[in-house]
Amino acid sequence: MIAIVATVKVQDGKGPEFEAVFGRLAAAVRADEPGNHLYQLARTRTDAQTYKVLELYSDEAAVEAHRASAHFRDIGREMGSFMAGRPEVEFLDAIT
Repeated sequence: MIAIVATVKVQDGKGPEFEAVFGRLAAAVRADEPGNHLYQLARTRTDAQTYKVLELYSDEAAVEAHRASAHFRDIGREMGSFMAGRPEVEFLDAIT
């Protein structure tokens, strides 16, 4: 399994809009990506503008399917208008 943690900073005051758009993306991922086991948005407790996206995939093919999906490209582009820069993405190997 492959785990991904993406850190996303949003523009001041844009959190609610970002969360709403992310909700649409998460619903599409859960409905259309059988290789995805977790796609969860969490906001840090120390900075209201910082979010973490927690992702878990069966394998590299599932990660690539996610990145190639129309919903990721289209909704991801929409989310970009609320972000304060590019996300920081960390790939991990899931142990259990």
